[in-house]
Amino acid sequence: MIDIKLLRTNLDYIKARLETRGKEIPALNELLEIDKFRREKLHQCELLRAEQNKTGEIIAQRKKQGENVEELLNSMAEIKQKISSLENEIKLIDEEIQTLLLVIPNIPHESVPIGKDSNDNVVIRKWGEPTKFNFDPWDHVQLGEFLHILDFDRAVKISKTRFSLSIGVGALLERALINFMLDVHTKQHGYKEVLPPLLVNSVTMQGTGQLPKFADDLFKIEKEDLWLIPTAEVPVTNIHREEILPDNVLPIKYVSYTPCFRSEAGSYGKDTRGIIRQHQFNKVELVKFTRPEESWDELEKLTNDAERILQLLGLPYQVVALCTGDLGFSSAKTYDIEVWLPGQNCYREISSCSNFLDFQARRANIRFKRDRKPEYVHTLNGSGLAVGRTVVAILENYQQPDRSVVIPEVLRPYMNNIERIEPPK
Repeated sequence: MIDIKLLRTNLDYIKARLETRGKEIPALNELLEIDKFRREKLHQCELLRAEQNKTGEIIAQRKKQGENVEELLNSMAEIKQKISSLENEIKLIDEEIQTLLLVIPNIPHESVPIGKDSNDNVVIRKWGEPTKFNFDPWDHVQLGEFLHILDFDRAVKISKTRFSLSIGVGALLERALINFMLDVHTKQHGYKEVLPPLLVNSVTMQGTGQLPKFADDLFKIEKEDLWLIPTAEVPVTNIHREEILPDNVLPIKYVSYTPCFRSEAGSYGKDTRGIIRQHQFNKVELVKFTRPEESWDELEKLTNDAERILQLLGLPYQVVALCTGDLGFSSAKTYDIEVWLPGQNCYREISSCSNFLDFQARRANIRFKRDRKPEYVHTLNGSGLAVGRTVVAILENYQQPDRSVVIPEVLRPYMNNIERIEPPK
């Protein structure tokens, strides 16, 4: 949530930055009109309180002198009634302001490239060379079904489209990746592991920016104020909601594995083949709480931590800075890490690493205290990594001419020392 003080003092700048997102922000002007009206009401209230204090002093003086104060008491009662009425009006206005603030996106940082959509994203760096074969590579759907480790037809029977069923070594591969990622991030990168609830309330969803704007992309539990989480970012960021943290605990670094659930109402017909975009998928998430002056350095470190998983697995990738038009609602800056997929002959996103500045912290009221009054922390998160897409990358990059798949060496201890997934005999 944007600080309304910034809107009052830097309106033109903020409007210009928000316009780079390429979407109209109708709530902005309406918000400022309502805020102006609120300040007028507040001024009236302050004048009435001053009059109330003055009248109270006069009543006290006249009582000492034995004079009749009935008329003044009636006047005092009228003033109190007017103040009460104004306070109720201000409370309703505050609720309206809060509602409008919740639908205004974060301000893109100056370093974010200006652009309309993903075509304007900027490649920052590459690691490794795209895998080449002396045969026509299959995609993960062909490989998974041929090797009998992925079954999409039975998943549809059990659930519906956009679900998958991992079997045998396929299930072991996914479990191995989860444990491998958690071990790297806890033992090498210094994150603390947490296992959060998968169902959260509306206040929690609002704290990270999923509500109210993205309700249609979420799964809601009928007759309950509970939602299935779209990512571990949601419960993990809210661990410290409504808290004031001591300065000496920052930065806080959490890593969490969870299943994730997304309705994605607006994405029908997009990436529906295989396990690229599903209603349920596994992900290891990195979340940070930092001091404001350290958050940009921490974004670079977080991105490097996610990249390290791909490096250890020997998977080629590139890091892309998202342009303003492709930036997420809550993010001030995002790097996407895109892994090379030979079966699709392109790079595909496997992690998004974002700095939200104090946007989420204001929504969730997460602060810390050092020398002065409490300040809002900065929050960051990133996938470390999306597990299903890592499975896709391993199947497609490590496939062999006989369609067996070599297991990356670092993963073998997590897979009972299996060296490759063999075709069925």
